[in-house]
Amino acid sequence: MSGDSDCTRTSPSAGSPSDNEFLPDRPKYVCSLSPDLITKAREELQEKPEWRLRDVQALRDMVCKDYPSLGTCLDDAFLLRFLRARKFDYDRALQLLVNYHTCRRSWPEVFNNLKPSAIKPVLESGFVTVLPRLDPEGRHVVCIRPDRWTPSNYPITENIRAIYLTLEKLIQSEETQVNGIVILADYKGVSLSKASHFGPFVAKKVIGILQDGFPIRIKAVNIINEPRIFKGIFAIIKPFLKEKIANRFFLHGCDLNSLHQNIPPVILPEEYGGTSGKLDISAWNELLLASEDDFLHDFSQLVLPCDNSPHDMLVSGDADEKQCDDSLRGMKPQLYYCY
Repeated sequence: MSGDSDCTRTSPSAGSPSDNEFLPDRPKYVCSLSPDLITKAREELQEKPEWRLRDVQALRDMVCKDYPSLGTCLDDAFLLRFLRARKFDYDRALQLLVNYHTCRRSWPEVFNNLKPSAIKPVLESGFVTVLPRLDPEGRHVVCIRPDRWTPSNYPITENIRAIYLTLEKLIQSEETQVNGIVILADYKGVSLSKASHFGPFVAKKVIGILQDGFPIRIKAVNIINEPRIFKGIFAIIKPFLKEKIANRFFLHGCDLNSLHQNIPPVILPEEYGGTSGKLDISAWNELLLASEDDFLHDFSQLVLPCDNSPHDMLVSGDADEKQCDDSLRGMKPQLYYCY
């Protein structure tokens, strides 16, 4: 089912109780949230269960009217991800959806042939995994370990592909859509030569995706074992992070007690002073690899036209792009100084 065919179909009026009756081929949405999470979504995301399908239909109508060639999935559950990520602000949710597709179309090295089996070497290296237990706020903890990457084995874009698929898998859960995620990044052993692979182009793309191009709520980014070089990188990147995101970065150095103030030891592996045993990457790898068919089905609904890409790119303008380029161009000399 392509986005184009959906948009040419006559849509019922927003808020109609019989929306899904006119769309028999579209999966009917069934809420899986607990009563507590329904209350949390109402308080934090402005989500009202009685208006939910009306809001989804309103966003669907906006897509069909303003971006009929977007080539997006228009299922209720899919569109809800974007509404929740932008607290049910229709305009911001629409922009996020457009950005999501723009990011995918503008970086073929990352998004072509994107499936779990294609990034199996990255998963086996342990570069990225998800801890088996949720934090007290019901959030998954994504663990990233750059020291597990050997640049001679594959390019940095493979790591980004693995992170992106991990986020795609997590965001399928309505609980994650409401609670968000936490990131734990261990920079132990990251050298200057390895850090240099994260150049201006890659930095700009990754920042764009995480801030404005993916429907997930990043609630905290915990950095541990960061070398002096990381402080130089972060000082350069920070001006281009939104204030809300920048304030969610916590640099702990080698202080595990500081880390434990944000992530309790009971859910952390022994490697980070936790009590949940050794870090095991096998369970997450198996789950992600077992989702191959689901990804192939979901991504097949996202058409990638060569000449119909939306022109409303990421919300940052050309001036900001140039400013980012000029500032990041000076990264290497500063990295040497920090190192």
